[in-house]
Amino acid sequence: MRSNSLALRLFLSATAWAAIILFITGIVLSSLYRQAVERAFDRRLGVYLRTLVADVAAPEEGGEKFPQSLGEPLFELPLSGWYWQVTRLDPGKKDVRSSRSLWDGGLPHLQDKGVQPSASGSREGYVSGPEDQRLRLLERNIDLGDEGHYLVAVAGDAAEIVEETRSFDQALLVTFSALAAVLLLTTMFQVRFGLAPLKRISESLAAIRGGTAERLEGQFPEEIAPLARETNALIEANKEIVERARTHVGNLAHALKTPISVMVNEAAGRSHDPFAQKVLEQADIMRDQVARHLQRARIAARATMVGSITEVTPVVTALARTMEKIHRDRSIAIDVDSDDKARFRGERPDLEEMIGNLVDNACKWATSLVSIEVTCERRDAGTKEVIRVVVDDDGRGLSPSDRDRVAKRGQRLDESKPGSGLGLSIVVELAALYGGTLNLGSAPAGGLRAELVLPAAA
Repeated sequence: MRSNSLALRLFLSATAWAAIILFITGIVLSSLYRQAVERAFDRRLGVYLRTLVADVAAPEEGGEKFPQSLGEPLFELPLSGWYWQVTRLDPGKKDVRSSRSLWDGGLPHLQDKGVQPSASGSREGYVSGPEDQRLRLLERNIDLGDEGHYLVAVAGDAAEIVEETRSFDQALLVTFSALAAVLLLTTMFQVRFGLAPLKRISESLAAIRGGTAERLEGQFPEEIAPLARETNALIEANKEIVERARTHVGNLAHALKTPISVMVNEAAGRSHDPFAQKVLEQADIMRDQVARHLQRARIAARATMVGSITEVTPVVTALARTMEKIHRDRSIAIDVDSDDKARFRGERPDLEEMIGNLVDNACKWATSLVSIEVTCERRDAGTKEVIRVVVDDDGRGLSPSDRDRVAKRGQRLDESKPGSGLGLSIVVELAALYGGTLNLGSAPAGGLRAELVLPAAA
């Protein structure tokens, strides 16, 4: 799930960046192309403008300064979108001559709108012409001294610029769409196969945790190989720590066993001495405490070991058969309902000890029936799966205050029943070491319900 999530995030991130880059590149290219089209259009208008300026500055015979044609039929076609206009600006001598295409209209002046001349001396810009046509206009002031001051203007239909730019944008859109599809496929391929080694590592770690493998196996890419090596080294170090802990536990048990035995033997030889009786009493406490803490150390070491997985159903079934034989003189029936998929993240002896204590305790107090139910469940969204073991009996049950007392070490509510009072406390301690819990309540049949919750293996 996590590797898939990482792959999805990388894919979405790469896709988003590719889309942003393509979008920005498309805008820049479209803007540059439009500017290029405008420059080409302005050069075309500039040719007509220079022709008009030459005609005005050097008129033909007869002094006519306003030619009617520039060799372009569009200037003759009414409202064609192509126009020229020459305006004399001298006070008292104002005169306007224009192409036939303007019909009875006129062209606005860019100089009246505050447009400044460019380096070439002409002004260019967009204006509205006859019939609200959008025009690209070039104009230039001509000063002929005594012959007058003129404003020469040429305009062309800006729809050509728009159409040319639109055609380019459409081609750009098709090209970039194809490019985006290729980039998406390439990114998907890179993410899928680039993260494949990480997925293999994830699956291998799951196998190690599930107890089916002991280390990461196989060849990994050069970038991932150090991670695999360090992971294997960590697993080996963990095993060494566990083995050292077990060795120290065994050494400690052996070291304490002899001195305590010597003390007990010496005190037993003086059974009538009150001091010896006190030594025997304290030696028993020491034995109990040593056994308790050594057991906890042993379980803690095993609980941290990677790969300890136990099938629950075989354990429960075997315990039920054993307990029925032990309590056959009382005809106790044990009903088992266990999920075959239930697997405990721990070692079998510990599971047998916990469930065995609960079932044995239930058989002691049951009238005729003990039921065992094992289920796998996920109690809250996003939490890990747990195993729930419920042991019910049809005995007399316990009050809430008695339930709190009976789980404490050495507490016995009825001395007529065999036992040391350690069973439930051992279950509580073992469950806690594995991160589990034991809760006592009332069974539907009226007896005691013991609910053991333990971590499940994936």
